[in-house]
Amino acid sequence: MSDSPIAPARLRARVVITQHRLLHYRQAFFDRLRTAAAARGIEVRLVHGQPSATEALKKDTGQLPWADVMVNRFWRVRGVDVIWQPFPPGLRDADLVVLIQENRILSNYPWLLRIGVRPGQRVAYWGHGRNLQSAAPTGLRERWKRWFVNRVDGWFAYTESTRELLEGDGFPPERIAVLNNAIDNEQFQRDLRAVSDEVRASCRARIGATADAPVALYCGSLYPDKRLELLLAAADRVQAAMPAFRLVIVGDGPSRDVIAQAAASRPWLHAVGVQRGAEKAAWFAISQLYLSPGAVGLHVLDAFCAGTPMITTGNARHGPEVAYLRSGENGFVVDDDAKVYADTVIELLRDPARLQRVRDAASDDARRYTLENMVQRFVEGIERCLALPPLR
Repeated sequence: MSDSPIAPARLRARVVITQHRLLHYRQAFFDRLRTAAAARGIEVRLVHGQPSATEALKKDTGQLPWADVMVNRFWRVRGVDVIWQPFPPGLRDADLVVLIQENRILSNYPWLLRIGVRPGQRVAYWGHGRNLQSAAPTGLRERWKRWFVNRVDGWFAYTESTRELLEGDGFPPERIAVLNNAIDNEQFQRDLRAVSDEVRASCRARIGATADAPVALYCGSLYPDKRLELLLAAADRVQAAMPAFRLVIVGDGPSRDVIAQAAASRPWLHAVGVQRGAEKAAWFAISQLYLSPGAVGLHVLDAFCAGTPMITTGNARHGPEVAYLRSGENGFVVDDDAKVYADTVIELLRDPARLQRVRDAASDDARRYTLENMVQRFVEGIERCLALPPLR
C-alpha cells in the first residue's frame, strides 16, 4: 500500500487514477502529476495491480512506493485476459475516479453504471476512444466500447485523433482533455547526450559495424502486431543492396523466437534484448533509422528524441501516437510491402542531406511532445472535470 502522501496546499479534491498494471515508462509521469496536482490543492492517488502472465513476458512492469497496490484476479476468456481489480475502500470517497478504457476490466463497470457512486462524484475515462489494434473495428467488442464512451463525466484523450473520435461519438468537447501522450523525453535526451565516443565505438564493434556502416534499429516489444516478418524481409533487401548494413533489435516478448531464428542465419542482425537508460540510448546513438513496420506507439517519441526517423506502414494496428508522424517530414509511413519499405530505407541511407533534414524535423518535434506538457494538460483536465457538473 501507499506511504505517506504529499500534503497538498489547502486540499480541495482527491483524485484516484486506476491502472490494471503499472508500466515502467509511466513512473515519472505519475510522480510529476502527483506533485503538480498537489500544488493546486488536489491529491492524486494511483491504484494499480499486476500484469497477466502474457503481459509479464514483455518485462515492462514498473513500481512506485506511494501507489496503492491491489491483487488482480484474472480469467482467460476466448484468448483474452479478463480482469477484476479491487478498489481500496478508503478511497471510495474520491471526488474523481479515472478509469482506463478497456472492455476487459470488469471492475470498471460498477463505476460506469453508477453502482455505489455517491452524488456529485465524477467518473472519467483515460483512453484511445477505440481499440486501434482491433481486427474487427465494427464488431461487437468495439460497439460495446463505444456504448460506454458517453457514460463518463470527462475524458482524458491520448491525442487529437482520439478527441476527434470522441466528438464524433457525441461526447461534449469541453469535457475532453487532450494529453498528447508522452514519455520522459528529458531523461532519455540526457542519456543520449551522455553517450561517449568510446561507447559508440564499443557498440559498433559488438555488431561488427565499421565507423561509416549504416545501422538501423528496432526497439519495442516483440509480438505479432509488430510485423517482424515484414521487418526481416525488408532488412534482407537492404542488406543485399548495402552489405555493410546492420540491424539491431532491442526488446523482448512472445515473438522473440522469430528474431532469434532469423539472427542465427544473418550475421548482420543482432538481438540485444531489453535495454533501458544509458544502454538503450547507446543503440539509438549509433543508428540512422528506426524501422518499425508494425504497430507504432510511444516509441515514436524515442525516435524523435534521438533524431532517428521512424519508418512504418500505413495499415498496421497503430496506437494513437502514430498521429505524431508526418510522413516525409519527421518520419515515413509507407505501403505494406517489403520492397517499398526497403527502397525507402535504401534511398534515405544513400541521401545524407535528405536524411539529415528528416532527422532535424524529428528532433524538433521531441520538444513538442514532452512529459511536462502532458502533466500540465492532465492537471488542467482534472480541474475542468471537477468544475463542471456531473453528466450522469
